[in-house]
Amino acid sequence: MAPTAILAKQHLDNFRNMLLDFNINCELLISGLPKKQKENILERLKNGEIDIIIGTHSLLEENVIFKNLGFVVTDEQHRFGVRQRAILNKKGRNPDVLVMTATPIPRTLALILYGDLDISIIDELPPNRKKIDTFAVAKEMTERINNFIKQQINEGRQAYIVCPLVEENEEINAKSVLEIYEKYKEIFSEYKVEYLHGKMKPKEKETIMQDFKNGDTKILISTTVIEVGVDVPNSNIMVIENAERFGLATLHQLRGRVGRRRL
Repeated sequence: MAPTAILAKQHLDNFRNMLLDFNINCELLISGLPKKQKENILERLKNGEIDIIIGTHSLLEENVIFKNLGFVVTDEQHRFGVRQRAILNKKGRNPDVLVMTATPIPRTLALILYGDLDISIIDELPPNRKKIDTFAVAKEMTERINNFIKQQINEGRQAYIVCPLVEENEEINAKSVLEIYEKYKEIFSEYKVEYLHGKMKPKEKETIMQDFKNGDTKILISTTVIEVGVDVPNSNIMVIENAERFGLATLHQLRGRVGRRRL
């Protein structure tokens, strides 16, 4: 179970690639599926024809019935409530449970502390990964930052620009996705610039994210919708506007979207 459709689809692609030669059937269950396709998946899941089901909150619905649920993995578990995770666990007879997060919530830390939950810590980078450098910069350095982005793109890389708002708001003095998009379209007119936010239709979001993953879009301007799990190894730079408006956990998650490429 993953918190966003983008992440769930990414997991599905990875699982299918890894299990291609093992005759293991993987399927996706998210809210945007056509009714007939969803009914077909639910029927096959109930009959045990699907070995691995990857989905969002859709997995929590009452009509999702497993033939024999033995293992539950919740990715980015801090994005789900305690009851939500319990609902999925109860769909099986005492299944093994693995919860994953880079930013553990206090309840999880308490369970670990009092011995009710085993913990495995991954405290090092994967082989050949480069360390991520983080800088706090002032407005006066905008031109220098833009030149650096251009340099990176010319070297074949891509960039994220993250904003706290979707649209401009008179009451909140912060940068918005649409405002920055219009600005960047002029500054980086020679490159393809796109924007992404949670209010967009699922198909639209999927198309934009796929173009970015394929390398067609060079700069993606987004809200924190890309915070969780999005894997674009070619993107190595992220500019976060109004960073003071994000929590430490969110900034930590956002930072994890870059530096994912093996050198």
